[in-house]
This record gives sequence, C-alpha cells and structure tokens, in this order.
Amino acid sequence: MLEVHRIHRARIRNHTQVADSLDRHGWSASKLWNVANYHSRQVWEETGEIPDHADLKDELKTHSKYKGLHSQSSQRVLEELAEAFNSWYGKRTSDDRANPPGYRKKNYYDDHGRRVHEEHPRSTVTWKQNGIRHDTKNNRVRLSKGANHKEHPKAWEYILVEYETRPGVTVENLQQVRAVYDTAKGRWELHLVCKDEIETPTAPGTETAGVDLGICNFAAVAYSTENADLYPGNRLKQDGYYFPKEIAKCDDSGGERATRLHKKWSERRTHFFHSLAKHIVERCVEKGVGRINVGALTGVREDEDGASKNWGRHGNLDLHGWAFDRFTNILTYKAKVEGIDVVEVSERDTSKTCCVCGRADDSQRVERGLYVCETCDAAFNADVNGAENIRLDINQSNSESSASLDEDRSTGWLAQPAVFLHDLSRGFQPRTAVVDCKP
Repeated sequence: MLEVHRIHRARIRNHTQVADSLDRHGWSASKLWNVANYHSRQVWEETGEIPDHADLKDELKTHSKYKGLHSQSSQRVLEELAEAFNSWYGKRTSDDRANPPGYRKKNYYDDHGRRVHEEHPRSTVTWKQNGIRHDTKNNRVRLSKGANHKEHPKAWEYILVEYETRPGVTVENLQQVRAVYDTAKGRWELHLVCKDEIETPTAPGTETAGVDLGICNFAAVAYSTENADLYPGNRLKQDGYYFPKEIAKCDDSGGERATRLHKKWSERRTHFFHSLAKHIVERCVEKGVGRINVGALTGVREDEDGASKNWGRHGNLDLHGWAFDRFTNILTYKAKVEGIDVVEVSERDTSKTCCVCGRADDSQRVERGLYVCETCDAAFNADVNGAENIRLDINQSNSESSASLDEDRSTGWLAQPAVFLHDLSRGFQPRTAVVDCKP
C-alpha cells in the first residue's frame, strides 16, 4: 500500500459563529511568532547562532503567548519560524536584500507623524490530530481552543466549524486542519490534510529518464527513447525579480500589501512546481519510464570549504531562489502515485562530459546552451547533455559504457529537444513556432 496526503480546501458554512474565535487564535499565532522572533534575534546577537525549533519549544513552552493556542498548534508556529530563519541564514552572505523573518504586526502613522501600533494580522493556525475531533457524518470539525481563550484553562472547550468542500470530495483520515485567512475575501477557510492509502501501482515500464535541474532551463529531461524535453524557468525568474521589488516598495514589510504579495508569489511558485512535476510524470508514463534519475544538488550553494558561493548580485538571487529540493520532493510524490521510482544520483562532471564519447572537458561548453565536443565533433544542447549523463548515471561503475550512446543511435534529438512553456491557466504547453505573416 502507498500512503499519500491530499489537501482539500473547504468553505466555512457557519463563518459568522466562529469568525471571532478564529480571529483570536490567528492573532495569538502572530503574537507567539513575534515573541519567538525576538528571542531568536537576541540569541543570534549574543551567540551568533540561531535556535532551532526544539530550542524554541523548550524556552517558550511556559510563556503566556504559547498558551494562546493548542500546544501542537504553538509548536507548528515555532517550526515555521525556525524554517524561515534557516532560509535567511543561507542567503545572508550572498544576497544583500535578504532579511531575517519580520515581525507580524500592522502599523501606521497618524496625522502628526507618530507611529501607531494596530492589531496583529491573522496568521494561519494549524491543528494536528490531538487538537481535532472530526464528525464525518455532518461535515464538522471540533478545534481545541488555546488555554488563554477558555473560561477555565483546563475546560474542554473547542471551536465547532461546519465546512463544505467541492462536490465529489470525501474527507476521511483527517490529519491536520489549517485555518487560513483570505484577506481578499475577508473571511477564513479551512485546508483539510487527509491521509489516503492506495494500492501500490505497477510501474508503466522499465525505461529510465534523467532530469537535470538548472536556472535558465529549470529542468531538462532525457529519455532512452531518443527524446528530450526542455522546461525554461522564465516564469520563475520574472516573478523572482518582480515581487521582491514590489515588496520593497511597501512602507511596512509586515503590512497587508507586503503579506499579500508574498502569498501570491509563493502560490505562483508552488503552482509552477506542481504543474512541471505533473507534466514530467505524464510524459514518463507515455514513454514507459519506471525510474527517474535526478541530479543530487545538495551543497550546490556552498564551495568546498562550506562557504556560500558568490555568483554576483543577480546570480545569487537566482541561485538562492532555486528551490530544487522542494521540486524534487513534489516530483517524487507524484511519480510514486504512478509506480515510478525517483532516485537522486551524483551530478559530478555531468555538465562537462560528452554523453556521446565520454570525454570530459570544461572548455567544451562553449556557450550557455551549446555543448561542442572536440573529440567526436558532436554539438548539442548543454542541458540535455547533462540530463542524458544523469540518465546514464555516469558516476556509477555499473552504468552504461563511457561511450554512452550506441553507434546506431542518432544525436539529432540532443540538439533539438521539445520545449514546453508554462501557462498560468493551462500548465505546460509546447512552444509553437512564430510564423511571419508579412507579404
């Protein structure tokens, strides 16, 4: 049996009755975030180290703000903060625009120019299994209140939420409930995380595909059937330049507009990753692929001494916004559902080795997208060459011979891969040639 998790979005039917309680818990999550953020900054200034989520839990579990949520919900807030600090820590030396996680607050200036503090924004609140009681017959969930919001700290009090999902969705084996505030609609909604067990599917074939992840071309995929696909990352790069500039224009980095921009940016990036992974898996099913080799990029941001690489201002923005690990996780999940194994293999020398004759030379990559071999005179797309070497897993002794392509195989597909561009509404579509209609 294969275990998968699905997220169902649900509308709250009794929103009027539960909105105030959800507001209080959303504000409590923001207050706890701020307390933990302040503590983390103090530790950083004193020791030069950032406390992890376990340290934060030990330090703050007796704090009054910790009791504003169910214990597991408070733990989730601290985990999110620790993840945000780790992300900033990896970017801080190479990206001059990288800032540590901000405080969750809303401020404004009055007519006299004085800074006025308003209420905290409504943060997402996550309830795990110990804080949930699910009534499957009536589509209701009971969400445990934080001790600070009960009439008595030890009283059994909860928020009873009635939900409605889209037609045809059955909510079973509920693992988590996330209350998310939609600022555009001015109301809360639920994200229901369910665990499903499905029969382990049979692999669609025995062939192997290779995936080379990059920046200009986010992914290049090579198949053993003499086919290759390219997926440009233009959409991600455009968003990566646009949204930080718009966020920088905001008066308050934690304000409503900045928060909305961050959310939209994250949603577009997530949509791109899921669309790409889905398209690659569908292509693999068509071609009878049972295994996908993905280049292991662990440590790509650091040099041999462990220091962050400096690729220049724009290069650092691209490199540190390159969420290859997150995409690999999504691809692995979607491939498993189709019975396809995803294996991370070494990327060493795959970009500079000719997949036709096996010669390795840095100078053979003469242009960003062009690879020319001086030994066999082959010329082809550089990213496809890397994907083919990853497919063959050239760093393994039991892989195919160094002269990786059989003599009777053509090399035309290495030079002319299919190119798929991302469309926000239709996913990945083949790039069509531009026809000149001038007389």
